[in-house]
Amino acid sequence: MAEEDDARIRILQSLRGKICEAKSLGPVSGPNRQKDLCTFCTVSLDQEEVFRTKVFDKSTSPFYGEDFYFEIPRPFQCLSFYVYAKSVFQRDLAVGKVSIRKDDLCKYSGKEHWFVLQPVDPNSEVQGKVHLEMRLNEVITENGSVGQHLVVKIIECKELPLISGQNCDPYATVSLVGPARSDQKKTKVKKKTSNPQFDETFFFEVTRSSSYSKKSHFQVEEEDIEKLEIKVDMWNSENLAQDVFLGATRVAVKILRNDHIHKAWYLLQPKGNGSKSKSDDLGSLRLKLNYIEDTVLPPACYTPLCNLLLKSPDVKPISASSAHILGDICRDRYEAVLPMVRLLLHHNRFLPFVSAVAALELENTQEANTIFRGNTLATRCIDDMMKIIGKNYLAVTIKPVIDEICESNKTCEIDPNKLKEGDNVESNKENLQVYVQKVFTSITQSSSSCPPLMCDVFKALRHLACKRFPGDPHVQYSAVSSFVFLRFFAVAVLSPHTFQLRSHHPDPEISRTLTLISKTIQTLGSWGSLSKKLSSFKETYMYDFFKSFQEDKCIEKVKKFLDEISSKVSKESSGLEDAVVLKEGEVQKRAQGKKRLGKKNFKKRWLRLTNRDLSYHKQKGKEAVCTICVKNILAVEKLDESAFNRKNVLHSEKPLYVQAGNCVEASEWLDVLGQVCRCNEGRLTTFHPSNYVGGVWQCCKSQSSSAPGCKPCTTTMLANLQLDIDCDREAERIFSLLSLNDTKLQNMEDACATMVVYQGPQREQEEYSKFTIQEPKETFQTLQQLRNIMEELQQQHHIRNDPTAQYGSLDNPIVGKST
Repeated sequence: MAEEDDARIRILQSLRGKICEAKSLGPVSGPNRQKDLCTFCTVSLDQEEVFRTKVFDKSTSPFYGEDFYFEIPRPFQCLSFYVYAKSVFQRDLAVGKVSIRKDDLCKYSGKEHWFVLQPVDPNSEVQGKVHLEMRLNEVITENGSVGQHLVVKIIECKELPLISGQNCDPYATVSLVGPARSDQKKTKVKKKTSNPQFDETFFFEVTRSSSYSKKSHFQVEEEDIEKLEIKVDMWNSENLAQDVFLGATRVAVKILRNDHIHKAWYLLQPKGNGSKSKSDDLGSLRLKLNYIEDTVLPPACYTPLCNLLLKSPDVKPISASSAHILGDICRDRYEAVLPMVRLLLHHNRFLPFVSAVAALELENTQEANTIFRGNTLATRCIDDMMKIIGKNYLAVTIKPVIDEICESNKTCEIDPNKLKEGDNVESNKENLQVYVQKVFTSITQSSSSCPPLMCDVFKALRHLACKRFPGDPHVQYSAVSSFVFLRFFAVAVLSPHTFQLRSHHPDPEISRTLTLISKTIQTLGSWGSLSKKLSSFKETYMYDFFKSFQEDKCIEKVKKFLDEISSKVSKESSGLEDAVVLKEGEVQKRAQGKKRLGKKNFKKRWLRLTNRDLSYHKQKGKEAVCTICVKNILAVEKLDESAFNRKNVLHSEKPLYVQAGNCVEASEWLDVLGQVCRCNEGRLTTFHPSNYVGGVWQCCKSQSSSAPGCKPCTTTMLANLQLDIDCDREAERIFSLLSLNDTKLQNMEDACATMVVYQGPQREQEEYSKFTIQEPKETFQTLQQLRNIMEELQQQHHIRNDPTAQYGSLDNPIVGKST
């Protein structure tokens, strides 16, 4: 099993994006809807909703400002964004949609684009594929004549859409259509499945021969065969309403003439080929998307690259290291540093690397008051580290205050030009002062919760700053405050949703309050004279507001806080650390002890997982109905579809069945639960992929409720729960970045060669000045090592990547004609 895992290739997909805003949203049915239009936007993989923004009130040009990120756990054909008008008394009304085929996502990656909204037509909302087997048979009829019969077998379907969040009840109609005929047959309805197995065969009489004497060399008449088509329609059976169209395909009968048996997968198509119907202008949607597909090779392939990167902190000078070179050639791509930071963090090599890089930056810093103010490799690395390491720190420090601000909705506007009618500026100022004081106190009293690695980095920065500017008594504080206040807490207050402190972007009024708080906190935490701080405010109202704080007391609190987080030695875990919320959300939970299946047995519950226990609650914020210690979780598995796609959590007493809202949520729950219990004693090796009903396990028909499982449990890959780092995937991303910047690597090699030949940098070209080259020979040697490793990885990709799947296979289905 281990050898198989070491040899496998993983295709990992992820999507990061932002739903920015909509503009000039068009007509929605209903009287006077436009002026009161309240809208929200959803993201769907094919027809499965995986993300939803909050509702934006009364605007035809709403600014959503919602960021999203998720791993994509399954194949998909289309990424869609729907804009809906919120309705109180009826189903939400679709305004329009943007649909992007998977193959086209790369065209829009990394940049913002305006997309024109298209109408939402139920007949175009299709997904999935159908497996068909077809052949033409020569038959002799009862009267002795020779005829031709068409045999069509509906084998199965895959990935049909969910209907109202549940598996559908699909059936197929099979027709032979032509100019003067339309013979239709129908399969049985399959209950509650998105992957139905039909295995039903249908026979159609196609044509008769013109001469019985030619029966041994029978040829189908051209004028008939050219016009006949096999039409397959998929439907969802509705008991009390009209059946719902799921998709269709057409296959020309003429393709069977040269094919004894034609067996292939076909993509389901919309009616009318999804053609855009004429409609009024529905408006447009601004989106920013970044779709990534990583082809991750076995771990051994990345060992040379990882070893070279992990040696970086020991390379002298640091600018000649592979990690520094990566940051140098990718300096215009902010996200490029992240995989390197994650890799260094996982292997405990981040601190020595960032210390060396920070020391190099300080060598080129001439004034103490500009320390760590630029967008450099050092500041980018520390920014990413704080975002990764500091999530829980933010949650226990400022999240309670942020929640209070967002939920109390008190007005805090102090700009005279932005006050609304009836606003009292003094009352608003008092509200703002209370919030600022709460945030400031939460931060300055939080040193004991600061992660050890952050403390170690701050301690190193403080030491380096004092060494670079020994005559400045304040630089030891400004070096730390420039990160912890300006780049960490102030940014988190300004955009709590990007740090997972809130699930959605705040509305405009709350966002304005957070902006004012962030500005004040940033200034209170900065190090410098009062006159310098006041001069940083361009607005008079902020100048007056800041003067209301007792500066001396604030300085002492900031100084004490900075001393505490940058002077202490790294803490060892006591085993009694605070509970860390790893994931929470709404699920459907099956009531315990129920012996029969039924919708009423499943109820909405709020599921919450910490590093200590798993609990479920009737509602978010309510007391736990049941709490399970994570040490008692013995397995976490996904059930077969026959058990309603419920995600199964097993603990020491009995199974607990929960259903996640969509495939992304299910994958995230499975991953995090699997990681948190991976080292538990007595973990199960087998499980039942179905449920125990009527005195029997539905999967293996065993009658004992305590019978051992009939299917092996999933092997969980070890990972760091707090960091969630997949080192092989990070190494593959680094390889991709190096490959994309191959030209810059070559330019850097040329620069090194030029500097060696001419004994210095005096002849370097303008292109070469973009690189940091202190020791050209050392740098050139590292570049050569990187080049050799990249060539080997490219060869491994070429050798190991599967050839293109055969056209008509499950992985490469035929795009047939639509109805």
